[in-house]
Amino acid sequence: MSGKPAKPPRAWQRMLSGRRLDLLDPSPLDVEIEDIAHGLARVARWNGQTVGPHIFSVAQHSLLVDAIAEHVHPDLDARARLVVLLHDAAEYVIGDMISPFKAVLGGNYKDVEHRLAAAIHLRFGLPATTPAALVRATKRADRIAAFLEATRLAGFAREEALAFFGRPAPLPPTIDRFLAPWSADEAQTRFLARFNALAAPP
Repeated sequence: MSGKPAKPPRAWQRMLSGRRLDLLDPSPLDVEIEDIAHGLARVARWNGQTVGPHIFSVAQHSLLVDAIAEHVHPDLDARARLVVLLHDAAEYVIGDMISPFKAVLGGNYKDVEHRLAAAIHLRFGLPATTPAALVRATKRADRIAAFLEATRLAGFAREEALAFFGRPAPLPPTIDRFLAPWSADEAQTRFLARFNALAAPP
């Protein structure tokens, strides 16, 4: 047998921008918003188990959560809204694993997700760690979005969705426009437009 040490497995992903993002030690310098938008627009929520001719993408979900947060937390400034928009941004690398599978994987998955999220935040001038109040606000909007997606797109009965996601807040009819699945190109374009609007200097 050879005494050579085993070659370590590749732990980076090459992005369309040309960046190589190390999943174990991600650098903010290797994060590009175009890669995030492209990836999230092609990652399916609910493992693709949704109605319609297109997947319901994480990019579209992110815009839905942003719109809900704007309604239920109107006091959030543009930087806070950018954090909300990017709350699932790490999934452009690791995909959107459903909650039951995350529970099975446990801490290792969360560690990778947190490192990626921190690198993404630092890349765009946001705190690596999100303040607790903003985490709560984002989670509230995220759960409302999950309820709407579950009942409108993923086949859940209302009673079942209430048990898993809680009772949603009253929302204006304009939220409905975020619940008809868009094509990947449309989701990518809209996500980038919203990011640029929030990231623009005041």
